[in-house]
Amino acid sequence: MSDTTLSPAERYARAKKNTSLVRGFRDRLDFDLDAFQLEACASLEKGRSVLVAAPTGAGKTIVAEFAVYMAMERRYDKVFYTAPMKALSNQKFQEFVAEYGPENVGLLTGDTNINSNARIVVMTTEVLRNMLYADSDLLTDLSFVVMDEVHYLADRFRGAVWEEVIIHLPQQVRLVSLSATVSNAEEFGDWLQAVRGETDVIVSEERPVPLDQHVLMGTKLIDLFAAPSLADTHQVNPELVRMAQFGGRTVSNRQHKDVSRYNQRRSQYHRPERMDRGNIARMLDEHNLLPAIFFVFSRVGCDQAVKQVLRSGVRLTETHERAEIREIVEERCRTLLDEDLAVLGYFEWLDGLERGVAAHHAGMLPAFKEVVEELFRRKLVKVVFATETLALGINMPARTVVLEKLEKFNGEARVPITPGEYTQLTGRAGRRGIDVEGHAVIQWQEGLHPQSVASLASRRTYPLNSSFKPTYNMAVNLIDQFGRSRTRDILESSFAQFQADRAVVSIAQKVREQQKTLEGYQKAMECHLGDFSEYAAIRRELSDLERSGERTSNYSKAAQQKRQAALADLRQRLKSHPCHGCSDREKHARWAERWFKLKKQTDQLGRQISTRTGAVAKIFDRVTDVLLNYEYLVRDPDGAVVLSAAGRTLKRIYGERDLLVAEALRRNLWNDLDPASLAAMATCIVFEPRRDTGNLPERFLPRGAFREALARTEDIWSRLDDYEREHKLPGSEPLATGLSTAMYHWARGHTLDSVLTEADLAAGDFVRWTKQTIDLLDQLSIVADGGVGRNARAALEAIRRGIVAYSTV
Repeated sequence: MSDTTLSPAERYARAKKNTSLVRGFRDRLDFDLDAFQLEACASLEKGRSVLVAAPTGAGKTIVAEFAVYMAMERRYDKVFYTAPMKALSNQKFQEFVAEYGPENVGLLTGDTNINSNARIVVMTTEVLRNMLYADSDLLTDLSFVVMDEVHYLADRFRGAVWEEVIIHLPQQVRLVSLSATVSNAEEFGDWLQAVRGETDVIVSEERPVPLDQHVLMGTKLIDLFAAPSLADTHQVNPELVRMAQFGGRTVSNRQHKDVSRYNQRRSQYHRPERMDRGNIARMLDEHNLLPAIFFVFSRVGCDQAVKQVLRSGVRLTETHERAEIREIVEERCRTLLDEDLAVLGYFEWLDGLERGVAAHHAGMLPAFKEVVEELFRRKLVKVVFATETLALGINMPARTVVLEKLEKFNGEARVPITPGEYTQLTGRAGRRGIDVEGHAVIQWQEGLHPQSVASLASRRTYPLNSSFKPTYNMAVNLIDQFGRSRTRDILESSFAQFQADRAVVSIAQKVREQQKTLEGYQKAMECHLGDFSEYAAIRRELSDLERSGERTSNYSKAAQQKRQAALADLRQRLKSHPCHGCSDREKHARWAERWFKLKKQTDQLGRQISTRTGAVAKIFDRVTDVLLNYEYLVRDPDGAVVLSAAGRTLKRIYGERDLLVAEALRRNLWNDLDPASLAAMATCIVFEPRRDTGNLPERFLPRGAFREALARTEDIWSRLDDYEREHKLPGSEPLATGLSTAMYHWARGHTLDSVLTEADLAAGDFVRWTKQTIDLLDQLSIVADGGVGRNARAALEAIRRGIVAYSTV
């Protein structure tokens, strides 16, 4: 661990005493390294792993680049750079190609395979996980693995992959973990130390470019804090408080005092008139606060915002910039088919770009998003309306970030954004080496309170919590490599169990403290006439039965008679108990009630301890029981659990529905499907609808063998889901057929226009789900026997066309 007892100046001085590799790396740069970067690089050169937690834009990736430099300075060493998103992988690939040449850099993202034997390979984390389970030859000479955005391991859908990689990497490989600023970096570092060996934790909370925070109230831009230095103390700018109370009007202190009582009675903040987006863009331009990113939290909202700004007549570019924009767009999009351009809204999109305005969200065609990113980095596009996905790792820093609302839809309800999300979003503000400061602008709206906004915007960090859970594919892979017993031990070393065990320590401490308190309560309710705890139990039972009388109006006459008899018996027992005649009875009873409530809480904590201890291994045991029942695992003559032939197929199937896919193959459910029908079936397996539109009526589904195969697959899913729930596993969602017919028609060569209309999907969403379908078909082409394997290959070729096949890499 790094010596946190040293001051920043002392750490900087120590790090400067570096050896030749750090000096050589620094000489290549046109800027000097910050203290935390020097410290991390020095740790790597000493042969240690590092966890670097720092704000967005602080320069964490410099540490990763030093690891790449170290590997390339040696003769054979290799380095893998993993990223959570394909867009980020593509970006890093291009950067490394520019630095080290195309012969030394590879890219593996599931649907892209370029130069996989290179010494620097950029990949998604899932690709590396699959390599580790397959014991790939590409792992030979691997020296470093960079895990960019490692805080992704908190993601409930994909987070487990990060932990699998960390646990299973060969021990000699050094890990470079790059994280956003999290409040429990030391805890995460302790776990890395436990599973990876010597690991230094380097935390920096300093933004390289200071952040000035403002509120846009009406047409006025007001500082959120009285001074930037007061952000940590939550001291709101008094002028903002006054304006909030007076509907956005500037008032004097005297006016404020005259009506302060009136406002306190009303306890309401007025809503000043909001500026439209076009005028906000103009205002930011006039104040030299562009380029800016507006976070909107809705794909439709982003597109509507662009249209609104364009309708207002905003033009943020010069003539020479518009010519450069058109040249870049035409070059990047030259492979798109002419007949698809109108469908994709190409000409409206280009008009917005030439005027310096664009949207950025997951519903856009990936090619369009990449162009927007490039033009924004080149300072040609000045205003981008984006969903929060842009905040995750892509290199698009701005001078200003605008938050139109401080709440978002989480799929179920509108919820406030968290301090961690606020930090992530505003981390885009301030371009290192360009801006003296970054700016965050919150647009005022009715219902906001200045103090709550200040609390959100003050320096906050968020905890990193594991989302790890064993899957069927994980289980068969680990059991095949290590056996059931060793696998159980391995899973016990996960960060999930590490956190659970730490929580158990604190819960156990609380239980011990409460048990001492219970002993005190026990003494306080002692009665010289008899056992008062026994008396209190009768009294509580009687009270509960009396209260339940309100719900007995619909009881049968016999049930009511039975209740009355029980009441009479309890009243008789209460009166005949020795403690009933105690002069301090009510005093003892109050202590007994406190004892009872605390005992109930303590027992609940005890159950939490038993639940958390070995929690991950218990889930693994349930997963194993399911696999044994379905005979993917069997017992050999010695009683050891081993893989069956079906289990070896399951080893090579990755995804949320791994066991369902394996069952369908084993039961030959898809043997009669032609390539287009198999593509439709694969889509039903992977598709997750955003709204309540997951299924098509049967009459709209592809005809022929598809419908029977689907019915049989759904039957298998239903049985599997029931069995999982019986074994206290979460089960899975039903298959979603909403995209199946559109995918069937796409595989049969229908036009993009007709397919997007039929699917009712944005182009970007269609591309994303088609690529996930391709990923599953690719797996089927490898693991399925005979006709299913051949048809899977034909299906993926049929749907990998047009906008799906397009790639800028």
